[in-house]
Amino acid sequence: MSRAFSGVRVLDLTHVLAGPFAAYQLGVLGADVIKIEPPDRPDFVRGRGPDPELNRQLRGINYQVQGGGKRAMTLDLRTSGGREVFRALVRTADVVVENYRAGALDRLGVGYEDLSAINPELIHCSMTGYGRSGPRAEVNAYDNVVQAASGVIARCDGHKPNLAFIDYGSGYNAAFAIAAALYARTRDGRGQRIDCAMFDTALMLMGPAVSAQLHPGVREEPVQESGLGAYETADGVFVLGTPTPDQNRRLWSALATEGHPHPRFEALSTLDELREHSDAMRDALREIFRTQSAAWWEEWIHRRGLPGERVRTLAEAVDEEQLKHRPFLQPAQDGDPPVPVAAFGFAHDGPSRDRPAPGFGEHTVEILQELGLSPADIDDLRAEGAI
Repeated sequence: MSRAFSGVRVLDLTHVLAGPFAAYQLGVLGADVIKIEPPDRPDFVRGRGPDPELNRQLRGINYQVQGGGKRAMTLDLRTSGGREVFRALVRTADVVVENYRAGALDRLGVGYEDLSAINPELIHCSMTGYGRSGPRAEVNAYDNVVQAASGVIARCDGHKPNLAFIDYGSGYNAAFAIAAALYARTRDGRGQRIDCAMFDTALMLMGPAVSAQLHPGVREEPVQESGLGAYETADGVFVLGTPTPDQNRRLWSALATEGHPHPRFEALSTLDELREHSDAMRDALREIFRTQSAAWWEEWIHRRGLPGERVRTLAEAVDEEQLKHRPFLQPAQDGDPPVPVAAFGFAHDGPSRDRPAPGFGEHTVEILQELGLSPADIDDLRAEGAI
């Protein structure tokens, strides 16, 4: 099977979530991803997850989610031997993706300019909190602090969403940029430098709100649309998705057949009219939705071809029959529970985990031997503390 990135070698100098996830997306599409970690500092996420034994083995669930399909080696870029090995790897590589603090690799002599002199076709992707330029270039960041800095938490009424969506959005962003650079290279043979910032990603995920904030003139307070509301039912919460005039008309027409006639709402035909009557419609819908269970409303609205779902727990969502018909989950390794692979499928040669998430430094000797190093050379590196 020859997948999209078969034959592409990626040197993964990243840790935690955003960077490893970017490299993971390339790996499940066939790239040879080599995860490089300092011998005295395994990736922090290796020790995180709900299974204490896996955490002690440095194979925590949080690590496995974006570690499958990779090979792993230890290499200390602070040593001369480690840098020499890394330069040798760069000569064989197509992509380097790293999330060191801006300027850190340059100071070690293995930054973009140094590496592109060795391999002019190299695609180098830097992932940082705020980008490589500007007054915050060297400020460290995690998902939660970027949520705070970007306005996400403020827009959520001061509550932090309990998921690392900035990390994973940044991973997708970087993987897409790398894929685009690889495609461009097939036409002009040139390498590329990619500068990916989590702060930028957070703002991009709020694109309409950002544009509205920057729009000159009087700003109207956004109307809380009744057709996009969450409503208490007889036993839970139901989330409605009927924001267009046509969907609104069909909703009220169908509700009339259930004994809830509101002809003035059914007659609304423009977005301005929907906004004008949103409060009144929301009040009416609150009373209507309380008359049945959330599951009843879900089945009812789906039969009418309209969007809406009851609020489920994550446990309910991952147990959905729907997932059994999707390529989303694959086994982490023999006998282990499945983990997410990719949120899409191909008709052929699609995403797949070729191997379990590697142990710390599991493939160090294998990769060094591929570079032509002898057992004595490897012993010398070990004595230096480079591996």
